[in-house]
Amino acid sequence: MYEDRLLVSELFSKVMTPERAAELIKLGMIIGCSGFTTAGFPKAIPQAIAKTGTANNLTLITPASTGNELDGALANAGLIAKRYSFQSNETLRNAINRGEVEFMDLHLSQVPEYIQNGCLGNMDYAIIECCMVQEDCGIVPMASLGATDILVKQADRIILEINTSCPKNLHGIHDICDVSPESIIPIRRPEDRIGSTTIACSPDKIAAIVFTDQIGSTPSFKEPDEISRAIADNIICFLKSKIAQGELPPCLSPLQSGVGAVGNAVFTGLKEAGFRHLTMYSEVIQDSSLYLIKEGIIDIASATALSLSEKGLRDLYSNLDYYKQHIIIRPQGISNHPEPIKRLGVIAINTAAEIDIYGNVNSSHVTGSSIINGIGGSGDFSRNSRLSIFMTPSIGKGGAISRIVPMVTHVDNCEHDVDVIVTEWGVADLRGKSPKQRALDIIEKCTHPFYKQQLRDYFDKALKAASGQHTPHDLSSCFDMHIRYMHTGSMKL
Repeated sequence: MYEDRLLVSELFSKVMTPERAAELIKLGMIIGCSGFTTAGFPKAIPQAIAKTGTANNLTLITPASTGNELDGALANAGLIAKRYSFQSNETLRNAINRGEVEFMDLHLSQVPEYIQNGCLGNMDYAIIECCMVQEDCGIVPMASLGATDILVKQADRIILEINTSCPKNLHGIHDICDVSPESIIPIRRPEDRIGSTTIACSPDKIAAIVFTDQIGSTPSFKEPDEISRAIADNIICFLKSKIAQGELPPCLSPLQSGVGAVGNAVFTGLKEAGFRHLTMYSEVIQDSSLYLIKEGIIDIASATALSLSEKGLRDLYSNLDYYKQHIIIRPQGISNHPEPIKRLGVIAINTAAEIDIYGNVNSSHVTGSSIINGIGGSGDFSRNSRLSIFMTPSIGKGGAISRIVPMVTHVDNCEHDVDVIVTEWGVADLRGKSPKQRALDIIEKCTHPFYKQQLRDYFDKALKAASGQHTPHDLSSCFDMHIRYMHTGSMKL
């Protein structure tokens, strides 16, 4: 029954139930798990570990966020003591913000290097979800790579979770190449392949193999609302203006977009705007990108993971031979590496939680203290891209807060890495402008009318309080908007 997925006969004896594999995980171990967003993370074994409930005080390392069957199950069972390096699970997030789980947030390009250098500790086991194992014991990953190759390389022992819900012909979509600090990455176009299609692994290193057919968590994407469409329209109009001015080519440079409804709205709008022969060099591919590939608008898309809804996943698997001609899945050490991002001239489009009047971006915290998800890959792309765009609705909580503020309470992407700010009200191109000029642009072009006068008043007050200073602030009142609106919610539109 294993022959079509497990092509190494000497490994048949290591096939076992999830419950038996879970017994290998002991108190206080450091565990690595594959997965990036909702793709490629193990499901059956983590749920079995959570059900047993004895292997607590675990350190969990994953390439990025995972689904509820991993992060949620282990957090709900109270088994996680430390977590690296990005998360998006509500149960885990709450445990982190209650101080029950120690969490370290990392730029996602740094994760493979931190694992390889031992900065996160020596991994006892890596639990890897995969599609199949080839005759040479090469592991065929799922619809994500992340840092799976580094986890396999660095962990003492490997537990494989072979997921039969994924077609075997996914093999061939991956491009896996080991990168060291001395490496030159020879990617000159998004379609360039530089590595192999499987992860090398010694049979002796594999401690257990579990078969499952669980699809697991899949994201659900909201249809673009009026605000999302307005933001998307503003971005597309801005890009078209730069094409008209000769700054960008007619088919744009390779695109990168963060995960979420607004990002989906932007990509949906690209078709309506008449763009053709687009390319992507991104971290994640969402449903909207899959749709543009199918429509012949995106020629090639390179990423480290496919974050697809259940419908998108069915479409991928049903048309896999077609999509494999247009999609490349790479390790995050390459997808997020500064060198190809800079060389390809990527246009980075990411989402902010709040932005201050000088262009500093907070992507990860509420009032500077409570983590949302983490910085993810936005910093990898914003600092190294040809054009760094951050977008956000101008207000939040039904109008109780302005997302344009005097000073962000946490800085993920500083003003030096932010070129353009976009809300539903307009676009502020910050390039070539001093801090004072930036402030005037952001207040006038991007702020909701309800909050515009308050920010004008603050800026005038800051100019007087810090007369002649390069970046004027009035520190006695710069957080008034956070205190009055984020905590009390007293102002509503």
